Amino acid sequence: MAEVHVLVLDGRGHLLGCLAAIMAKQVLLGRKVVVICCQGINISGNFYKNKLKYLAFLCKRMNINPSQGPYHFQAPSYIFWWTMRSMLPKTKRGQAALDCLKVSDSIPSPYDKKKRTVVPAALKVVHLKPTRKFAYLGCLSHEVGWKYQAVTATLEEKRKDKAKIHYQKKKQLTRLWKQAEKNVEKKIDKYTEVLKTHGLLV
Repeated sequence: MAEVHVLVLDGRGHLLGCLAAIMAKQVLLGRKVVVICCQGINISGNFYKNKLKYLAFLCKRMNINPSQGPYHFQAPSYIFWWTMRSMLPKTKRGQAALDCLKVSDSIPSPYDKKKRTVVPAALKVVHLKPTRKFAYLGCLSHEVGWKYQAVTATLEEKRKDKAKIHYQKKKQLTRLWKQAEKNVEKKIDKYTEVLKTHGLLV
């Protein structure tokens, strides 16, 4: 069975609404999408104003039975998921599309070794002038009750340290490989010429 291609997206530096709209289109087409580092997503507008909006949202509840909603998500990943959910149709197709989405506040284990991509059309530097104010989703979540900002930062530092060690080893192996190729270059010269004449080497 063919492996399903998963789009791993780094959320840092993207605008919340633009990214959610583009990703909603992708999941409706049936693509598997994973959005990581949701705490680095940007929201246009002043931080204080965004905080007041969210605090006003926290006050909204159902008088008869509050357990029936609205549900107030506080983690950045769930805020992004909730934003994107509102852009999908309230049908079985929309529910199936939402199942194609995974979100995370940091870079979890399977995706830390995979290639991460960005969406140029949703980047903050493309949409906002340098003088315009913006807020980080992670800071906003921390102010409204998210308790894991420090934990996420610690895990990210550990991941960076591990990645640095892995990169140094990779560099060393590449250097040794190039040195080995140089050492045997004269010995395999005649075989290389034969392979080139047959079009097997470029």
